[in-house]
Parts: sequence; structure tokens; C-alpha cells
Amino acid sequence: MSVAYAEVPLWAAILSAVFILLGATLALIGAFGLARLGSFYDRIHAPTLATSWGAGGLVMGSMIFFTAAAARPVIHEILIGVFVTVTTPVTLMMLGRAAIYRDRSQNNPGIPPVSPTGAVSGPEAQEDGD
Repeated sequence: MSVAYAEVPLWAAILSAVFILLGATLALIGAFGLARLGSFYDRIHAPTLATSWGAGGLVMGSMIFFTAAAARPVIHEILIGVFVTVTTPVTLMMLGRAAIYRDRSQNNPGIPPVSPTGAVSGPEAQEDGD
């Protein structure tokens, strides 16, 4: 089965190009955030947001283009978007918790200690209103 990609309607090509450029721009912003931010905790935040939204833009652009090219709904890319959207925040939480555990076990400065009840204690807890 051959699809003539050159015969994609102009509106679909422009709309998919906009979404693909938006997704690529967000991914680039996440890469800059990863390279420029100072601490590990700052660095894991920017790429996570950019990955989720950037992948969403790329998936949406791909869906629009291939739906118009094949003249039938192409929605299997939604699985890619769902997978990235679900796994990225979970990975962020696991990396963050592992880093906090490491920093607390090594008594690194700037990390609030945990009290015997499990609540965070220290000056950071006072600022948050806990």
C-alpha cells in the first residue's frame, strides 16, 4: 500500500508542521533547561515538562499528517503519547526520590531531614506552612 505524501492537502501540511515545530521547540527548551539549570532537582523538572508537551505536539502533528495522507483516521500514535505522558512523571518521581534518599543518607546540606513521624522538619518546612 503506497501513500502519495505529496498530495496531502495544504491545510493538513501547515497544521501538522505547526504542531511538529511546537513539539520540537518544547523539546529544545527542555534540552536547554537540562544543560543550563544548576542543581539536579532543577534539572529534572525542565526536561520532564518539555518531554511531555513536546511529545504531544509531535504526536499530534504526525496524526494530522498521516490521517490526511491515508484518508482514514490514524490514531495509533495516541498510544505513544499516552506512554510518554504516563512514564515521564513516574520516572521523574523515582529519580527525585532516589536523589533525596541519597542526599539524606550522605547528610548533604540543603535537604530537610525527616522526623521520626515521617514529616519533613527544618527551615524549609516552616516556609511552606507545614
